[in-house]
Amino acid sequence: MTLELEQQIKSAGGWLKKYRHQASSTGCQMRFNLFLPPQANEGNVPVLYWLSGLTCNEDNFMQKAGAHRLAAELGIALVAPDTSPRGDAGKDAQGRDIMDADRYDLGQGAGFYVNATEPSWSAHYQMYQYIVDELPALLAEHFPITDRKAIAGHSMGGHGAISIALKNPDQYASVSAFSPITNPSRVPWGETALTTYLGTDKTQWQQYDSVELLNRITDPTGYPHLLVDQGLADEFLEEQLKPQQLETAARQSDYPLTLRRHPGYDHSYYFIASFIDDHLHFHAHHLFDDPSDA
Repeated sequence: MTLELEQQIKSAGGWLKKYRHQASSTGCQMRFNLFLPPQANEGNVPVLYWLSGLTCNEDNFMQKAGAHRLAAELGIALVAPDTSPRGDAGKDAQGRDIMDADRYDLGQGAGFYVNATEPSWSAHYQMYQYIVDELPALLAEHFPITDRKAIAGHSMGGHGAISIALKNPDQYASVSAFSPITNPSRVPWGETALTTYLGTDKTQWQQYDSVELLNRITDPTGYPHLLVDQGLADEFLEEQLKPQQLETAARQSDYPLTLRRHPGYDHSYYFIASFIDDHLHFHAHHLFDDPSDA
């Protein structure tokens, strides 16, 4: 599979590299950012996937979170894919238009990390397959990374990170999220996206709903530990995020969740930048066989 390096930038002793490639899962050009710490010059390193939120792309986390310095110290690669299929100027390799919507919470920039089944969207909106299968295989083929990986995200990306980890517990050493959409089948953002991409049968929505997935777990042994940070001044807290639903479901299944609430913090990257070091240390503890090595 051909990778095109668009830009590389020296950062914190490592390299931020921006790539594009033709993805088979989404049927179009996809972009991702990769930060390789200096330890990657000497051998393979574990990797943390970051899934961004609504309206974001592959650049937001790398530019705003301030994660490179500590990732370089810990020896962890960071991968930030785009949030949806966009292709080249909104078109796929055959020159066909990639579906979009005239609203910020649907379409390009809002892929919601599901495999769309509705005919208008299914040709390209296969973000779950891209994140879980295609992108990791691509990275393993071309870059000095180990098979140890963790996953994290923000808002829509927090929903994606948690639901993906719960569906694939053997693939991820740990999972974390900032301000995640925890119960998408019961909030406006999720209802809009899941109806559009999956149809009106709500039983199909449950496979991507973190609360519903937690409710199915009878024995959490072997599942990745989960860290969630939530700002209490978040304007979307009550209507869209509902962390209390995640907390209740985790308590009932005895799932290893740490949910931290922070007075005064909102939904922005200022919040993420304030606590990203905690998340990197959390993932390092689980990614390295001997946490003291981190």
